[in-house]
Amino acid sequence: MTTLLLFGAGLVAGTLNVIAGGGSLLTLPLMIFMGLPAGVANGTNRVALLVQNVAAVWSYHGHGAMDWKWLPQAALPGLLGAVVGTGFALRIDDLAFERVLAIVLVLVALWTIWDPLGKREVGDTIVGVDGFGRRIAVAGAFFLIGVYGGFVQAGVGFIILALTTSLGLNLVRGNALKVLFVLSYTPLSLALFAWDGKVNWAYGVALAFGNLAGALIGVRLAVLRGHTWVRRVVMITVIAFAIRLWVWG
Repeated sequence: MTTLLLFGAGLVAGTLNVIAGGGSLLTLPLMIFMGLPAGVANGTNRVALLVQNVAAVWSYHGHGAMDWKWLPQAALPGLLGAVVGTGFALRIDDLAFERVLAIVLVLVALWTIWDPLGKREVGDTIVGVDGFGRRIAVAGAFFLIGVYGGFVQAGVGFIILALTTSLGLNLVRGNALKVLFVLSYTPLSLALFAWDGKVNWAYGVALAFGNLAGALIGVRLAVLRGHTWVRRVVMITVIAFAIRLWVWG
């Protein structure tokens, strides 16, 4: 029953993650409610994210939506940031992490209500990052996103999409860069969690199979339909999880 529940959660989360984001906002609280310590749930979630993003990158590349030229501009600062963020995550106690996660859930719910990316249409012009000052600013932004992703990961997709949209990428290519960016730091983050003994591999593998299937579904939906309808589902779900985690966490 546990395996089936984790697979189902992973299926939904993988689909959400590659369409817009927010999948970890479902899987992290679920694993905590199932009895995993918050730190272990945070580390275990990385197993599924690794598998999901490998599949998503491959699938986006197959659809011709992957802009590989962005990798060096995003991956290196993001990787350094993820090391810092993961270090914070390994040192925070479980109760404090649950409180942080509850706040993140509320903030992401407010983000989905605001929906600042809702009017961005697929097919907008893609621009580069010109000028030394702007390159430094973009690298700094990816570093900070890496810190956040290494620390909690939940909701990081929305932050990345906000950045990629400001850089001129449409939502499909922004999603493609998002999964590539997350994949660039997830193996190291997972290794650090595993080294510290904060990965439940049985839960992680069950979740990963679901995320794998969800990622393949999500890429197709992202290319064909976009993600406005997904935001409504995420909004309702994360509000419910936030209340549950804050009151009974």
